[in-house]
Amino acid sequence: MSEVVIQVESVSKKYTIRRANGRSSGDGIRHAIQDAVAAPWGALRKLRKPNPRSGTAPSTTYRHSSASEDFFALRDVSFEVRRGEVLGIIGRNGAGKSTLLKILSRITEPTKGRIGIKGRVASLLEVGTGFHPELTGRENIYLNGAILGMTRAEVRRNFDEIVEFAGVDRFLDTPVKHYSSGMYVRLAFAVAAHLEPDILIVDEVLAVGDVQFQKKCLGKMQEVSQSDGRTVLFVSHNLEAVRALCARGLYLADGNLAFTGSSVEAVGQYFKAAKRSFSANKEAKKNEVACFVHCSVIVSDPPVQHRCGKPMRISIGIECFEPVDTLTLSLLVTCPETGASCYIHYTDPSGRLSYNELGRLERGSHFRSCLVESFPGYVGEYRIQATLYCRRQQRTIDQLDGEASFEVVIPHDFAPGAQWPRGLCSFFVPHDWQIESPKSPSNACVETLTY
Repeated sequence: MSEVVIQVESVSKKYTIRRANGRSSGDGIRHAIQDAVAAPWGALRKLRKPNPRSGTAPSTTYRHSSASEDFFALRDVSFEVRRGEVLGIIGRNGAGKSTLLKILSRITEPTKGRIGIKGRVASLLEVGTGFHPELTGRENIYLNGAILGMTRAEVRRNFDEIVEFAGVDRFLDTPVKHYSSGMYVRLAFAVAAHLEPDILIVDEVLAVGDVQFQKKCLGKMQEVSQSDGRTVLFVSHNLEAVRALCARGLYLADGNLAFTGSSVEAVGQYFKAAKRSFSANKEAKKNEVACFVHCSVIVSDPPVQHRCGKPMRISIGIECFEPVDTLTLSLLVTCPETGASCYIHYTDPSGRLSYNELGRLERGSHFRSCLVESFPGYVGEYRIQATLYCRRQQRTIDQLDGEASFEVVIPHDFAPGAQWPRGLCSFFVPHDWQIESPKSPSNACVETLTY
């Protein structure tokens, strides 16, 4: 039995969200200025005492109330990781994955519980982790080695491999503040993987690199775990990569450990939870006229990975609780990393209705799919926001934000060495809508492709 190198026992992490005067912190700068100006005068008034002769209290009082709310990013999480294991950690945004990795990396302390770690830990949690922006790439390699407790001779022995892996030899003596996000990540991962840590912790940052570099990183993580016997903790929304790379999976949901076991089973639990969330949404929205019950992306390549210029299909399911003819549907596809976005109107296949109008829908389930012949977006992860609006009530009755997403990667036949575009933009994609039956192939694939 291999040695346990990470032991997490009943770990919880609590954050306190404070609100002043019963208002949320997002009420604006005007309220913040008012509170700041009023606070000193309020404190003086509170020092005033009643007049003992009149027995009356001062007529003017000041009360500055504040409220706080406890939020648990993690709650009673326990698990073990053995030497040489590759553990995949999955879950929706806000599930507590990054908080867990920060606790394991000693960046933050748990509110409750304990962790035990044997060996040196190298963490890659965000772009530029552990880098000093004013130092050059060369100097930062030695700095990171020193942070990991390595001697200068040990760093020098691995120096050439690090530079070759990162592919930044031309910019090695340039301050890293001038590096692009992709160069940052390439160098940071190369340092973390080659400076021989006992435990390598990798968060979502690999999504910044292009597809060739991501494959290179996945190969390196397999190498260090299988050949060198080092432990890897890998967080990713690319579920295919988690299934391929990791023997074990850990699924977090709302700060709780929902499942731990094989990576295939963990991904399966993730998909089942996604389907249950749609069922819960349907139950919660029964007082509305309709709600979403399904959203998925179907691509020709492996699940959730799309190659520029290839066709893709977005499938939407709507449940109507009564006959209605005033619903509109719209989709906003965005890439948070680059700011790229496109807006997709619903258009009636018959051409009789205006943009976004769904026409008369009877009580029951209704499915629509949008076929995009060629998605030209920038490389990155895209999320779909679907909005269902009721014109009769003049309000949004349901909205999905990020329930379905996909990753755009560089085509296989793209010219080597050429630069694929990245950046801020809004663009239009030609698309055609179709009416589907609930038993159509698109809906049958929801367990495999919903993300």
